[in-house]
Amino acid sequence: MSHGRPLEFDPQLALQKAMELFWCHGYEATSLQALLTAMDISKSSFYQAFGSKHELFERCLKAFRERQVERMNAALAQTSSGKEFLRNMLFAAARDSATTEFPKGCLIMNTATEFSGRDVVVADLVGEGARQFAGVFRTAIERAQADGEIAAGKDAEVLARYVVSTISGLKTMAKAGLPTAAIEDVAEVALTVLA
Repeated sequence: MSHGRPLEFDPQLALQKAMELFWCHGYEATSLQALLTAMDISKSSFYQAFGSKHELFERCLKAFRERQVERMNAALAQTSSGKEFLRNMLFAAARDSATTEFPKGCLIMNTATEFSGRDVVVADLVGEGARQFAGVFRTAIERAQADGEIAAGKDAEVLARYVVSTISGLKTMAKAGLPTAAIEDVAEVALTVLA
């Protein structure tokens, strides 16, 4: 951030507003003017605080990842069973379609689809997000294995990546407007792999 006049807005609130816009519309479809309006800041304040639309997007991806990982770790800590945590996460993804009028999916995975590897920095951020999500799932899987809920011989890392990709697919199904019951059927099948 360059030195100049002090900021006359809450940068964290502005970041949250930008994240919501990118999450709903994607990077390309989100114009600078839409960002300025949603964030309720001037163009000069935008550039002073965030540099560019791309830099703001990078910060949004990092903030989203950090919040999701924190939320997932908190949920895992409050759940007595690793398998129960995995079930809760799968069914939460399946129910995205029922809880919001316009299911947004996952900002990290939406970005992976939108950018398709065209931007090295964004690809690194997306990859790191997927790795961190898988890390939380691996912890849950290892706990479930220790408790005898998942076979100890199964590769926890591979299962964790499977859960990340399954949840991404469930959220995509929700975005496509499939009925919640149909998506829950897929979540139920996914649980049979985690046995």
